Amino acid sequence: MLATACQKLLTETLDLPGSRVTGYQTLEGIGIFLELESESRQAICPHCGQTSRRLHQNHRYLVRDLPMSGQSVYLRINRRQFKRKNCGKPFSEVLEHVDKNRTYTKRLARAIIGQVLDSDIRSVAERNDLSDDEIQTILNELGEQLIQEVPEGLKRLGIDEISLVKGQGNYCAVLVDLDLRKPLMLLESRRQEELRQVFTGWGEEVLSRIVEASIDLWRPYRDLVEEMMPNATVVADRFHIMKIVNEELDKERRKEKKAAGKIESKAEREEKLEAINKTKYVLLKNEENLNSEQHEKLLNLAKEVPVLGKMHELKEEFRSVFDDFDNWLDGSYKLIFWLKKSKEYFPESYGTIVRWCGEICGYFDQKTSSGIVEGINNKLKLIKRLGYGFRNFENFKTRALLCWYFASKIA
Repeated sequence: MLATACQKLLTETLDLPGSRVTGYQTLEGIGIFLELESESRQAICPHCGQTSRRLHQNHRYLVRDLPMSGQSVYLRINRRQFKRKNCGKPFSEVLEHVDKNRTYTKRLARAIIGQVLDSDIRSVAERNDLSDDEIQTILNELGEQLIQEVPEGLKRLGIDEISLVKGQGNYCAVLVDLDLRKPLMLLESRRQEELRQVFTGWGEEVLSRIVEASIDLWRPYRDLVEEMMPNATVVADRFHIMKIVNEELDKERRKEKKAAGKIESKAEREEKLEAINKTKYVLLKNEENLNSEQHEKLLNLAKEVPVLGKMHELKEEFRSVFDDFDNWLDGSYKLIFWLKKSKEYFPESYGTIVRWCGEICGYFDQKTSSGIVEGINNKLKLIKRLGYGFRNFENFKTRALLCWYFASKIA
C-alpha cells in the first residue's frame, strides 16, 4: 500500500501525462531512477492511422529528465512495438515526452537550451552533469528542426546582412519575417545561390504569398526577389538610404577638416579646426535630439563652413521626406524636389537614389523598412560576442534561431 501511494505521488510529481511510475530507485552519487509505463494499451500506426492493441515487443531504455530535489533523474521508458491489424507489420509507438532515438526528454532539452541562451555551453554542461558535446547535440537537434521549417503566413520579408568578422567583408545574410519580428534563416554568405536554395525550399506557395520585400541597396537581392516572388513589391530600406546620405555628409566633413589643417594663417586655421572638431555626431544626429550645446556647435559650424551647414540642412530635409509623407504621389514628388536641390552637394547619393528611385518610392505606401532587421542584427552581434565569436557558423545559426524560438514560446 505504501509503495502504491509512493508511486502515485511520484507519478503526480513527475507530471508526464499518459505515463505512470511503476518502480523507483535511488543510487547515491548518481541520481533517481524511475520505471515508467504507458497508461494506454494501444497505439496508433503512424503510417495508416489505424489503432492496434497487438503488442509485438517491448523496447526499454534509459532517458534523462529534469532533475528532482537537486538530483539527476533517469527514466526507464518502454517504447513498445505493435503490429498492424491488416498487414501485421510492426511499428513503434509515438511517445509524447521523448522524441525517437533521443536519450533525453523534450522538456529537459527545452530547459537545457533555455539555460544555454542565458549562459554558455561549458557552464550549463557542468551544472547539469553533461558533456559539452551532449549540450551541443541537444542544440543542434532542435536547431535542425527549425531550419527545416517552412514559414507560415509570411507576407513581408526583410533581407539584410551582418558582418561576421569586422573589417573583413564577410557577410551573413539574414531573412526576417517583418510582421512577426523574428529571423527565419541565417546564411553563411549573401550569395544569390545560397538565397535561391532557401527560397526554393520554401516552395512556390509561400513565395507567391509574399507581398513586400524590404532590402538594402544590393542589386542581387532585388533581382532574386523579382525572379522568385511574383507578387512582391521590392522596397529599398529607408535606413540604408539615410546611411548613404550620412556617409557622404561625413566624407565632406573630413575633407573640410583636412583642408582646414592646410591653411597657412595659424589663427584662421585654428578657428576653422575648432569649428569642425568634434562635429561628426552633431551633423549626423537628428537635429531635434541635439542639446543646447550641440545646437550652438552646429550654428558655429554652419557659419565657419557654409557647405557643411547646407548639407546638414538638406540631410534633415531628406529625413523629413520619409517621416512626413505616407502616400506614393506626395512622397515621390517631395523626393524629386529634394534631388533637384541636392545634386550639387550630394552627387554620390544623388546617383544612387536615382538608380533606386522606384524601390525607394515604394516605401511611402506601406512604410515598410528593415528597421526591425537592424534591431535583430544588433541582437545577433550580441549572441556572437557571448559565444566568443562562434568559430563554427552552424553553431552560431542554431543559437540565434533558438533564441527567437524560445522568446516566441514565452510570449
